Amino acid sequence: MSSEERTIQIITDTDMRVDSVGAILVPEIALSEPGYIKTMTASMEAYSKHEFFAMAQMAYFQYQDEELSIMNVDGPIRLQQAETVEEIACGMVIYRDAGGELHVVLHNSLNPKKMLEATNRYCTRWVRLDI
Repeated sequence: MSSEERTIQIITDTDMRVDSVGAILVPEIALSEPGYIKTMTASMEAYSKHEFFAMAQMAYFQYQDEELSIMNVDGPIRLQQAETVEEIACGMVIYRDAGGELHVVLHNSLNPKKMLEATNRYCTRWVRLDI
């Protein structure tokens, strides 16, 4: 697997381009219907869902402690991994860079606290209920 296939590139309309090793895609509709949340990882290991649970929980805690890096955008957020492309017209992406740091890309019109809470709840249930 090439390094391009192992990383997830996050691209915004402001020409932001970053590489990540794991991402949680949270469209706005996930506030009322959490089943729309998607995940992407550079390594599809058996423990991946635990990685996403930890990402969601840590992002929420870091937000509460005012330690989370949030980039606000107006346009779509695109994630690309090799030939796979996902796009969120309005929503949030939580991603982990190669150094392990968490970051968030969020549409300006959305409440970060509510989006992070919804993601944390979904990932907690996913791990506990094995859904």
